[in-house]
Amino acid sequence: MPYERKEPGMGVLKGEDEVVELCRDLIRIDSTNAGDNAGPGERAAAEYVAGKLAEVGLEPRILESDARRANVVARIEGTDPGRDALLVHGHLDVVPFNAADWTHHPLAGEVADGCVWGRGAVDMKDMDAMVLAVVRQRLREGRRPARDVVLVFTADEEAGGTYGAQYLTEKHPDVFEGCTEAIGEVGGFSVSIDEARRLYLIEAAEKGIAWMKLTATGRAGHGSMLNSDNAVTELAEAVGRLGRHEWPVRLTPTVRLFLEEASAALNVEFDAGDAEATVAKLGPLARMIGAVLRNTANPTMLSSGYKANVIPQTATAHVDGRFLPGYEEEFFATVDELLGPQVTREFVYHDIAVETSFDGPLVAAMAASLSAEDPGARAVPYTLSGGTDLKAFSRLGIRGFGFAPLRLPADLDFSGMFHGVDERVPVDSLKFGVRVLDRFLDLA
Repeated sequence: MPYERKEPGMGVLKGEDEVVELCRDLIRIDSTNAGDNAGPGERAAAEYVAGKLAEVGLEPRILESDARRANVVARIEGTDPGRDALLVHGHLDVVPFNAADWTHHPLAGEVADGCVWGRGAVDMKDMDAMVLAVVRQRLREGRRPARDVVLVFTADEEAGGTYGAQYLTEKHPDVFEGCTEAIGEVGGFSVSIDEARRLYLIEAAEKGIAWMKLTATGRAGHGSMLNSDNAVTELAEAVGRLGRHEWPVRLTPTVRLFLEEASAALNVEFDAGDAEATVAKLGPLARMIGAVLRNTANPTMLSSGYKANVIPQTATAHVDGRFLPGYEEEFFATVDELLGPQVTREFVYHDIAVETSFDGPLVAAMAASLSAEDPGARAVPYTLSGGTDLKAFSRLGIRGFGFAPLRLPADLDFSGMFHGVDERVPVDSLKFGVRVLDRFLDLA
């Protein structure tokens, strides 16, 4: 049936009633970020978010790190001043797109087939909208959480956070005063085991990031002559060794616990010596989980020369490296061995891996809020192969999780839509997330 908007005045406006429109509005604001600081920026989205928070009595601040690169921060005072604060964060930027590839224009925010379509529907304007909807409902109703809740909507997450999370933690650390725990993106979504049971994956760890530029230097010369010091040959061989290297499986605590929980839910025995067999049973999710069994290094770019008959003096390549928590030293030692002495590396971008234990009151609050809305829910931790703003916040001693709760249809390839084509989120999933987050803020 077609989606119908419930206007203010048609009864009490609940978070569930406006989350879809909030999500659509955010998607329609172009905040694409190609990583070159030349796009539209997040200023328009930040002004929209700040306006929605101000409407319900908060005093949000827009903190601009550069022209158009805007972050929004606000604090909800809790009823118990003795409690540590909770950080709830989301980012406002999205990755670029080719509109011709999409069924519905990625900036249209269309509602079709029971879903909100558009760039950011999954990553992560859906969570931004759910947070806005929950906060607006609670403050309209005069319901404040027990602990302070710090709301942070960042710029530039899709390009490493230089203008967003890193800027805030370095230049405005006062924003995070009292914060010891956090929730953010890429977690809390369901994976169906059967009609009655669902795993909800809560991010408890992230791989580290090492985007590297490789350079080989040789002897320039004429392409028709003998040359035993060819930079292109040296680089190509090194890139081949690195790209074909079979990294060993390393079961970190979070990965092991996830595989044990998944095996139990699938009624199969977990064999630590063959973790890939368990991952293979996860369907489309195997792409995401399979990448956290080991370190990875994928060559992504090659460049050298300017003319077919000229041997260049230098050749370069770029590699996307990701390392597991606790295995950074092993990762770089292996990379250097594979590259050999004739190829140098430098960082294009480098950031830490993070991991926290899956226990404590905050984890219990997430699990309980999910179970209250879905009796078939089983909360399990997992490791994200990518990275989020949590890396920056963790440097302040904040323990964080990915918790953007969504109950999803069993046949929806959710993980495949991150940065993909036809990104969309079910309307019912958004409403489910609002209910879960509302309960969570009562329990956290």
